[in-house]
Amino acid sequence: LPTELLCLLPGVSGVLGVPAARANRCLRAPRLFEAFDRCETRTGQPNAFRVVKLTTYLVLGIHWHGCLYFALSARLGLGTDPWVCPSFSRPLRRYLHSFYFSTLVLTMVGDTPAPQREEHLRMQRKLPAEQEVLQHLPRGLQAEVAASVHLPALRRVGLFHSWEHEVLRQLVLRLRPQVFSPGEFVCRRGDVGREMYFIREGRLAVVAEDGVTQLAVLGEGLYFGEISLINIKGNTSGNRRTANILSIGYSDLFCLGKEDLAEVLTEFPDARAAMEAKGRELLLHMGCLDTGAEAAAAAAEAEAERQLRGLEVALE
Repeated sequence: LPTELLCLLPGVSGVLGVPAARANRCLRAPRLFEAFDRCETRTGQPNAFRVVKLTTYLVLGIHWHGCLYFALSARLGLGTDPWVCPSFSRPLRRYLHSFYFSTLVLTMVGDTPAPQREEHLRMQRKLPAEQEVLQHLPRGLQAEVAASVHLPALRRVGLFHSWEHEVLRQLVLRLRPQVFSPGEFVCRRGDVGREMYFIREGRLAVVAEDGVTQLAVLGEGLYFGEISLINIKGNTSGNRRTANILSIGYSDLFCLGKEDLAEVLTEFPDARAAMEAKGRELLLHMGCLDTGAEAAAAAAEAEAERQLRGLEVALE
């Protein structure tokens, strides 16, 4: 139906300015497929025709995705952040930017700006401001809410399988949920470590110095960053990060600060011993543990303990 002719009627031209008013053209899609089938069976070069048809489908898919991207950008506000479409004055430049952005997204080629809004958190039923909400509750109720939400995920971490329930409850109160976007670095080699991370959902890659070569992939239930927080004698890396960790997709992590971890481990020495044993095993595997320095530090600690006991006896 030639709906464009309706614009000749008075008072209807405003309605025809909406592209959705011409949606009836999509009803002609079956005739297009019929024409494709006839051409493919009657042409002398069917393979070339199939390549052209496939290319047409790809360009059309990118075009539709670009239209959806521009519609979302217009709803969020053109040019409000690096992710949305810039507020170009010419419609052609807006379309070309949307088409180019959609090409990068669908072909996974090149880097695209990370989203600045938190809509994807709400879509996945995640609370982006958990601490701000819980701070208005009594501490006992905070522990109950945090335990009911995060404790099942925390129990999947291999490090905590043998830990007491009370230790996990203390940790849950100090965890901070964080979400990292695709291609975002969680930490870099050589940085000062102030937090350790537990992977709740998603995948992260241990990458080489070039930032591309993947040495290992970390998945749900694993953890990293504890070496920088624990004072392991003979650790040649000190409190520096020992690896580059890159988020492959959207990764949902738990973050635990150094002071919070030290506070919990002070109350539960068995948990501290278990974590130090895991860290020492990892340092040995990486070749970052100086056993001579470790033995010297242990001897110095034993001597200090002996002198302290002697001083206590002298004071008595």
